[in-house]
Amino acid sequence: MREYYPLLLVGGIIGLFATAFIIAYATMKDKKTAIGFDRNMKDGEIMKRLLAYARPYVGEFLLVGIVMLLSIAYSILSPWLVGSIEEMIKSDFEMSELIKYVLLYAAILVVSLVCTYAQAMILQKTGQKIISKLREDLFIHIEKLSHAQLNHIPVGKLVTRVTNDTNAISRMFTNIIVTLVQNCFVIVGVLVAMLLLNLELTLMVLCFVPFIILFTLIFRKFSRRAYRRVKDGTTDINTFLSENLSGMKITQIFNREERKMGEFNEKNNRLGKAKEQEIFVFGVFRPIVYMLYISCTLCLLYLGGKGYIKDTSFMGQTITSGVVVSFYMYISKFFNPLQSLAEQFNWLQSAFASAEKIFTIFDMDPEVKDSDNALELDHIEGNIEFRDVWFAYEKENWVLKGVSFKVEAKQTVAFVGSTGSGKTTILSLLCRNYDIQKGQILVDGIDIRNIKISSLRSHFGQMLQDVFLFSGTIRSNILLRKEDVSDEEVMEACKYVNADSFINKLKDGLDEEVRERGNNFSAGQRQLLSFARTIIHKPEVMILDEATANIDTETELLIQDSLEKMMNIGTMLIVAHRLSTIQHADNIIVLSHGEIIEQGNHFELLAKKGRYYGLYMLQYHKEQLTKGKK
Repeated sequence: MREYYPLLLVGGIIGLFATAFIIAYATMKDKKTAIGFDRNMKDGEIMKRLLAYARPYVGEFLLVGIVMLLSIAYSILSPWLVGSIEEMIKSDFEMSELIKYVLLYAAILVVSLVCTYAQAMILQKTGQKIISKLREDLFIHIEKLSHAQLNHIPVGKLVTRVTNDTNAISRMFTNIIVTLVQNCFVIVGVLVAMLLLNLELTLMVLCFVPFIILFTLIFRKFSRRAYRRVKDGTTDINTFLSENLSGMKITQIFNREERKMGEFNEKNNRLGKAKEQEIFVFGVFRPIVYMLYISCTLCLLYLGGKGYIKDTSFMGQTITSGVVVSFYMYISKFFNPLQSLAEQFNWLQSAFASAEKIFTIFDMDPEVKDSDNALELDHIEGNIEFRDVWFAYEKENWVLKGVSFKVEAKQTVAFVGSTGSGKTTILSLLCRNYDIQKGQILVDGIDIRNIKISSLRSHFGQMLQDVFLFSGTIRSNILLRKEDVSDEEVMEACKYVNADSFINKLKDGLDEEVRERGNNFSAGQRQLLSFARTIIHKPEVMILDEATANIDTETELLIQDSLEKMMNIGTMLIVAHRLSTIQHADNIIVLSHGEIIEQGNHFELLAKKGRYYGLYMLQYHKEQLTKGKK
């Protein structure tokens, strides 16, 4: 009995570790709701959706499978060859036989190396194609989300989804899945080889398998939580950076650098702790698997050496020195894939956590979308009608309450009212940035919900208060919608809105660089470029939402005649606080708390001496006071 004490000691130590992990697992499992680490999607569902992107490349993956089978031949055959060489040397040694074995070993090694290289190249190219398609689909889907949905998602979070999370999935397609399959084939092949060599020693090795499975299942739960926290921490930092780097000038103006640094450190430390937990989980699991490997090797040397010395046979199989050498190598080949599974499983959990976050975006059904039989309009006259329109951004906090009005084609209509009265909302609803809850919005007698969104917006030219210019050139920003336009036409549009007055002074003219958000141009210059961008594609309906709010007096004078010209192009809807810019409008609609309280032209409203009259007189006296001070 004493001869089995070493084996019992090894089994006892492994049992203690198993008990400790089971207790930790049970404790952690009871708190899973509190810590919130469980994903909402099952691994099978995630894998099914990911494999849909891999389906077009089945041929490439089959080729990789064939190459992979050739590459693992080395792992399965090399221990047998070394054991055979050991047996040959121990018996009647012949150099010719040794050379044959060595050449065979070298040939298998070369084939394995070539196949491994080919496998890596095929996988990298195929994986990048898959991820490019996934990233494109994600970006396209984000473009389809409504303004309300985009308002609820931080920009940093979307950036993380398109970049970091897709990179994690890329690793899965280029490395993890095939490596997992390859390791499974190696494990099965090694087990078969060991069974053919010696059943007793194979059964000894298999005694360690239940513990490997147990530790892997426990590790799966801990790693999932750790990876989820890392992903959340990364998203928080990206969101923070996206917002605060954009608003860095405000931070500096109000001298809040120290406070923002404190907020960043807090998020950074939270991510650091999540990373530490991730490293700790991995740092525990892999040594445990290595401990099982060492324990199995010790048992092999003990049983194998004992059996070889006593010339033990089991079911007709004898333990020889060659068998012991082969088994020593096979155990290494058996446990190496299991040890790498720890790292592979880490990456797989990371990929699944990232995939779930990506699919969460995919599962957001766009709130504003085309109806089944939506119309494509080649041209519109510009007749607009609101019929008893009710709208709320949140539940029943109505921003518009039964708003009704008509705009005839070619008319210029202005909207006036205090902040929050619903002016900008009306223009936003007309472009279907949001969908109304009640009523109808008609363009040329057609409900806009029956018109394709892209078609509807293609007939509108929007000039907003906060002009957004993209990195590139002046030309690329003006030709945002149309590309097949000559430089002469571009400059004609610029001249029409008086933007040529500053473009001609620039060194590179239309090729002048536009930096991020157009911060190398003044607010007035950006607005003039916005005007040119709108005019270039000749829209039937033009929308000016506080388009002159950020323009200085001198620049405003430059574009006053442009506005008058633009009124002749098509229907024009204007929101403006400066009443001097809308005096020539055909109709002025005055709003208050989401309702129309009066409307008419400039002179009619002044004659009524209502809300518009009060606003006009207030601005008039303010302007006179300003002139008097000068």
